[in-house]
Amino acid sequence: MLVWLLLRLAVRVVLAAVRYPLCVTLFIGTYALHRAAGLSSLVLTFLTLIGTLIVWYGIDRASFLRHAWFRLLTEWRRLTVYVPRWRTVMRLAELSKDSRMKEYRPKLRRVRSEGWRDKVQVRMILAQSPEQWEARRDNLAHSFDARSCRVRVFKPRVLELDFIHADPLAQPVAVPPIACTADVDLKRVVVGRTETGKPWRIKLLGSQVLVVGVPGAGKGSVLWSIVWRLAPAIKAGVVRLIGIDPKGGMELGQCPDAFEKVIYDSGPEAVALLEGIAAEVKERAARYRGIRRLWARNTGEPFTVLIVDELADLIAYQSDRNLRERATRAIQTITSQGRAPGYAVVGLVQDPRKEIVSFRHLFTTRVALRLDEPVQVDMVLGDGVRQRGAAAHEISENTPGVAWLKEDGQREPERARAFHVTDADLVELGVFLTPATVHEFPSKTEGSAAA
Repeated sequence: MLVWLLLRLAVRVVLAAVRYPLCVTLFIGTYALHRAAGLSSLVLTFLTLIGTLIVWYGIDRASFLRHAWFRLLTEWRRLTVYVPRWRTVMRLAELSKDSRMKEYRPKLRRVRSEGWRDKVQVRMILAQSPEQWEARRDNLAHSFDARSCRVRVFKPRVLELDFIHADPLAQPVAVPPIACTADVDLKRVVVGRTETGKPWRIKLLGSQVLVVGVPGAGKGSVLWSIVWRLAPAIKAGVVRLIGIDPKGGMELGQCPDAFEKVIYDSGPEAVALLEGIAAEVKERAARYRGIRRLWARNTGEPFTVLIVDELADLIAYQSDRNLRERATRAIQTITSQGRAPGYAVVGLVQDPRKEIVSFRHLFTTRVALRLDEPVQVDMVLGDGVRQRGAAAHEISENTPGVAWLKEDGQREPERARAFHVTDADLVELGVFLTPATVHEFPSKTEGSAAA
């Protein structure tokens, strides 16, 4: 019996050292130094350590936070928040089960704090599913003093819970300088930053993009962020933009030089443009048959991006039924057949209902900015994403450009914010894309003769 107790004590000590390495190291080091050198040496060492940490913070704040502060915060929150409350919360949330006088309780595994969120890894009990945890997200968030909770499947029987404490996307994301090279990766166009600090990349080559949001949500930020990063390729002729703006040019008219052709209404001219592009898609696909399966730069033909602002004006609100049906057929052709021959559609719309955009499934990349209703989140991003934490209906009015995004084949949605493109930035973009004018000045001889 004594051996068993000693063995259990040894295991607990080892686990404590593994889970709280900083705290254990500081405790043992403090005790050893006090015994060996006395109180004065301990105080001097403590002050030296504090000074070193301050200097480290001043020289490289990111490194200090990642390797020191967040590690200490991780151990503190595990010790004071998650471990003391875990058993009680699991019982009250009905995530633990009793069977044959034995309690089966989900196991708290790794905790990692990143300042704005805590990532908590959990091993589920047998016969439990992620959906049971998703249904209790709000309960868990309030129980562990967090703003919200998101549930992700890490691997079979293991979940990762994100307990959100702050918004890392609260501040606008400034646009970077316009790139000097036309070598833009069309499968990974950077249009902003995700909440984890990584670049937000949108896939254009081989994809179609649907951007949905209420007025003022930041659809223009997403649109112009795409154009901004494509600018060098547009100037080099690798990419061409074609635009339709039914609002009379209130959006796309801010930088018309970015477009090879742009129409400022939703009438016959806009529909004819769509039908022309649909015919191009079919013609180019016929030429590629048996030669290539996907557009590439070496074809010598530009990658075409069709940007339609207020898509619903063309396919739903169009007063002429014939024009409405023709526009719908043309856009369906481009979105369903344009992927391989090098055509991408970026459609922007306010209302995601199926009666407005009946072919949402043809858009393989979907971006949900601020929405009015919870049910709209699943309309845009797919069934079940709201239960996993994609609360696009809760995005603040003070953070335009913040969005939840999801690609086909990707289970977990991502949260990101597009670049904040100002009017001054659009002026700079227009200057960059405007062809240079060569002025010829008369020679001295010609000038003398003219005189």
